[in-house]
Amino acid sequence: MSKILIIHTGGTIGMTRTPDGYKPDGEYFRNAIYHLDSLKAESMPEWDFVEMDPLLDSSRMTVREWNNIGKVIADNSDNYDGFVILHGTDTMAYTASALSFMLKGLKKPVILTGSQIPLCEIRSDGRDNLITSMLIAGEARVKEVCIYFGGQLLRGNRSKKYSAMGMRAFRSPNYPTLAFANISIEYNEAAFLKEETEGFTFRPFKELPIGVIKVYPGFPFDLFESLLTEKMKGVVIETFGSGNIPDDNAALFPMLEKAKKNNVVFVVCSQCPQATVDMDTYEAGSALKKAGALSGGDMTLEAAVTKLYYLFSICDDLPTVRKLMETDLCGELN
Repeated sequence: MSKILIIHTGGTIGMTRTPDGYKPDGEYFRNAIYHLDSLKAESMPEWDFVEMDPLLDSSRMTVREWNNIGKVIADNSDNYDGFVILHGTDTMAYTASALSFMLKGLKKPVILTGSQIPLCEIRSDGRDNLITSMLIAGEARVKEVCIYFGGQLLRGNRSKKYSAMGMRAFRSPNYPTLAFANISIEYNEAAFLKEETEGFTFRPFKELPIGVIKVYPGFPFDLFESLLTEKMKGVVIETFGSGNIPDDNAALFPMLEKAKKNNVVFVVCSQCPQATVDMDTYEAGSALKKAGALSGGDMTLEAAVTKLYYLFSICDDLPTVRKLMETDLCGELN
């Protein structure tokens, strides 16, 4: 029988009502899952439970929390066949993307899940999300970092939160679904991450200054030039369509030149969830490429941001960082 570790980080699934709104309640949640008969069924894997301290609403997650979660998994990598992480939905895609890089080579399922309605409520979606995530982790057919939510298993670094109201809160706009939980769990094995030959080494992130800029019509590029100091490591710029920007080269080029001078890596992603950046497609995007900006391809914003953290944490050589940023490392990029 397989054995998995459940890691509770906080989020809606473990919250209870308070006068100030829903709030993480570790004592309630521990008691609730230990008394869930479904988790004791013969078809369920054996499981242990750990709780992060403090439990957090996922909007409060930082690089430090990503590292702490990753360390729990790394420290227990030989003791369990899989891992289930209970996490808030707001930044779940960021944590899943971060873990996909820092746990590269683990070759075990790491399934993030949570709920839109707390487990304490009668209509909670948390029961099914938890139970199915445990079954998937226990079967260990998918050996990568994933999000399971609302009947779908998605690659973690391809996922985005799509809805704050619907039970299918996440989508994978540029990559196929890995599994559907219908009457049986139907796996799409052709979409699984190819097993790596390299061994597992835990790679925690450094706490680095990484920025995100979202352009809009009339975007004042000159106002952001002051942010591009030597302290800034990387910036993800969310452009229109396949990599287009407002045509104001007089303001854009000084910003990009300053970034280049200060060794700031600029990565271009699209505001369209379903898109691939190609800065050669239109003249409006070619200025970015000529100024040394890198294409984020079809990466999500979450994957691009966490990949910058990862690369600058493991490498000090700027040309290598730039090359690897446009290279698929763990299924985040076509």
